[in-house]
Amino acid sequence: MSVCYLNGDWMELSEARISPMDRGFLFGDGAYEVLPAYSGKVFRLDEHLRRLENTLSNLGLPNPMSREAWRDVVRSIVARNPWPDQSIYLQVTRGVAEVRTHAYPAEVTPTVFLMSEALTTPSDEVRAEGVSAVSSADFRWLRCDLKTVSLLANCMLKQLAAEQGCMETVLFRDGFLTEGAASSIFVVHDGVLRVPPKSHLMLPGITYDVVLELARDRGMPCQVREVLEEEVRAADELWMTSSTKEVLPITRLDGRPVGKGKPGPMAAQMGEWYQEFKQEVMRRGG
Repeated sequence: MSVCYLNGDWMELSEARISPMDRGFLFGDGAYEVLPAYSGKVFRLDEHLRRLENTLSNLGLPNPMSREAWRDVVRSIVARNPWPDQSIYLQVTRGVAEVRTHAYPAEVTPTVFLMSEALTTPSDEVRAEGVSAVSSADFRWLRCDLKTVSLLANCMLKQLAAEQGCMETVLFRDGFLTEGAASSIFVVHDGVLRVPPKSHLMLPGITYDVVLELARDRGMPCQVREVLEEEVRAADELWMTSSTKEVLPITRLDGRPVGKGKPGPMAAQMGEWYQEFKQEVMRRGG
């Protein structure tokens, strides 16, 4: 049984209902977050809430809760569900309007929804072997820094990978790397870790931050700069990172091997550091 939260009420997920006039349903007019919880403790809760606040502000969508109220409801949904490691999905839409109109309606109450699922991460065997990816032009809109529920373009790009038996789609815009359809992408070339800087063309990932922090704290050479598509295709290593995929090597891109076609030494090192960080920090609520 999965317990969810909808507009102030707790219920089984199967019982949750919203109006068909909800603007999240009609227009994708809303924001969301995905928060990992390890051993019952939410990782970097305030960072996720700040990102949510930024998205809501840019959408002109009133924040329905204070920071402390959000903390309480997020921690409560973790406590009400059975899994020690959880993936918490949080969504805020503009709410239910009387008529369908593109312009923002006045005086509507936002719809607030949270649910939880068991957090599943790649196995040791998958990390040791790596995964395959395809590439595509990044045809999404120009505000990818906002975590909105309008994800059809990402779904189309992810489906492109799924149809070819791949894990992810690596995205390029105007000859430069942006990110993956549902992940950040890191490149290793000549012993240096490279990743594009945060901008309106990519989501400011929480795991992106963790990987860069670990690299800088442990002395792994890294550069945050624009990365050319040709650098990606000539990379010694490619990684995808997210809260669910953690640090996952990409060993084939568009059917061709990346580097030697197997996870490289820097991926192995970062993966080890990440697992240590998860045990020592994430599981303690850091």
